[in-house]
Amino acid sequence: MGKITGFLEYPRLQETSEAPAQRKKHWREFTEHLDDDQAKTQAARCMDCGVPFCHNGCPVNNIIPDFNDLVYRQDWKRAIDVLHSTNNFPEFTGRVCPAPCEAACTLNVNDDAVGIKSIEHKIIDKAWEEGWVVAQPAARRTGWKVAVVGSGPAGLAAAQQLARAGHAVTVFEKNDRAGGLLRYGIPDFKLDKGHIDRRLEQMRGEGVQFRTGVFVGAAADAGQHGNPRVIAPEQLRQEYDAVVLTGGAETPRDLPVPGRALQGVHFAMEFLPQANRVVAGDVLQDQLVATGKQVVVIGGGDTGSDCVGTSNRQGAVAVTQFELLPQPPRQEDRPLVWPYWPIRLRTSSSHEEGCQRDWAVATKCFNDDGKGRVRSLTAVRLEWKDGKMHEVAGSEFEIQADLVLLAMGFVAPAQGVLDAFGVARDARGNARAGTEARGGYRTSVDKVFAAGDMRRGQSLVVWAIREGRQCAHAVDEFLMGHSSLPR
Repeated sequence: MGKITGFLEYPRLQETSEAPAQRKKHWREFTEHLDDDQAKTQAARCMDCGVPFCHNGCPVNNIIPDFNDLVYRQDWKRAIDVLHSTNNFPEFTGRVCPAPCEAACTLNVNDDAVGIKSIEHKIIDKAWEEGWVVAQPAARRTGWKVAVVGSGPAGLAAAQQLARAGHAVTVFEKNDRAGGLLRYGIPDFKLDKGHIDRRLEQMRGEGVQFRTGVFVGAAADAGQHGNPRVIAPEQLRQEYDAVVLTGGAETPRDLPVPGRALQGVHFAMEFLPQANRVVAGDVLQDQLVATGKQVVVIGGGDTGSDCVGTSNRQGAVAVTQFELLPQPPRQEDRPLVWPYWPIRLRTSSSHEEGCQRDWAVATKCFNDDGKGRVRSLTAVRLEWKDGKMHEVAGSEFEIQADLVLLAMGFVAPAQGVLDAFGVARDARGNARAGTEARGGYRTSVDKVFAAGDMRRGQSLVVWAIREGRQCAHAVDEFLMGHSSLPR
C-alpha cells in the first residue's frame, strides 16, 4: 500500500455538501467530490489488511485496494482503468450506491471505514474531466445480433459488454428516454441525468443502437406506459440471435386498507418519474405534486427518502415518513455483524432537509374528505414480540395527509412481459434463470436470457451492473462457444 500507517494517522473525511436550506431550492446535485489531495489522504487509509473483505462486500468485486493505492500515488489514469475493469458505470455507483464495500472494510471493525465510495466518485469524475472515458468499439464484428429489453443499469451494462465483444446490440426501452430507473426513478439532485446521457453517447460510439418508445410484449399491456410502439416477443426472437430481458422490478407493494382508492394516495413511482420529467423540461398535464400539502410517505427505504427530498423541493408544508419496523440502533454491534451489511439508523440527505420520521407504525385506513380525496390517515403503533408484530392497544392516532406516497418496495417485475415471452418464473414472480458459470442467466425459452431485477428481484444499482456484466458473458459464450468477457 502507498502508506502502511495511513489508517492510524488520518481520519475519515466526508464529501462536502451544500447546506440543506440552500439545496432544497434547486434540483442539481449538491455533493462535491474530494479534491486530489483529499482523495490521496483518504486512499492512504486503506490498510494492507491481507484479506480485503471489501471485495466480497462489493457486488461487482471492485479491486478496491489497488485503485486506492493508485490514487495515493496520484496515478489517476491507471486508477480509472482498474475501476472500469469491473464496473462499467462508476459515476452511477459513486453517487447512489449505499456502499456495502465500506460495511465490509476491515478498518470498519473498530474505526471509520475507508471512504471507498468518495474515492470512486473522485476517480470517475477525474476521468471524465481529463477525457479518458472514450468509446471502445470492437476491433471486429461477429455478425451476431442481440436485443436487450430495458435500458436500466443491467441493460446498459449488458449492452456495453456485448458491443465490445463485437456483437450488434440494440436496446429497446418503453420510455421516451433511455436510462430506466436511473432516469425516471432517482431524483436529479442525487444523479444528474447528464451522467446517463454521456454514457449513452459513448455506447453509441461503440455501436449500440437505442430504440426508445418501444414496448416489447403484448399490446394490451402497453397502454399503461403511454403510447409506445409495440413489438411482439416472437419478432425479436426471429430477428435476433439472443434476447436479454433486463426490465426493473416494476410491481410495487400495495397497501390494501380501507380508503386506498381515494384521490391523493399514490405509489411512489407515480410521483417520482413525473418530477424527473418536469426537471428534464417536459410539460405534464395534472402533474402529481406535493406543493402546499401535508405529505405522508409510507416506507423507510431509499425510495421513501427520494419522495421526501422531492416533496420538500416542490414546497410541501410538512413531510412525515412512517416505517413498519422499529427504529434501528444508531450504531450497530460491529464485531457481531461485520463484514455484513448492518441494520442501523441511516439518515439520508433528504431527511436532513426536513422530515418527521416515525417507526413501528402501521396504517389502518385512509380517511375521506367527503369529496373522494384523502384528508388524513389512521395509524396504530406496533410492538414486536417473539419476532411477530402486534398492535399496541389504545395507540391509534390520526394524522393529516393531503398526499400519501406508498414506498414499500417492489414485489416482482412486470408480469406481462414475462407472460408474453412465456418465461418460467420462480416463487416470487421473477424470471427463473441461474447464475452458474456455464449456461447461466438463460431462461426456459430458447435464446432468451434475464438479468438484473427481472431475474433477482428488487435490488441495488450495483447488483444490476454485476448481473448485466455476467449475463453478457453468458450470452457471448452462447453465441461464440467461449467468451473472453469478464464475469
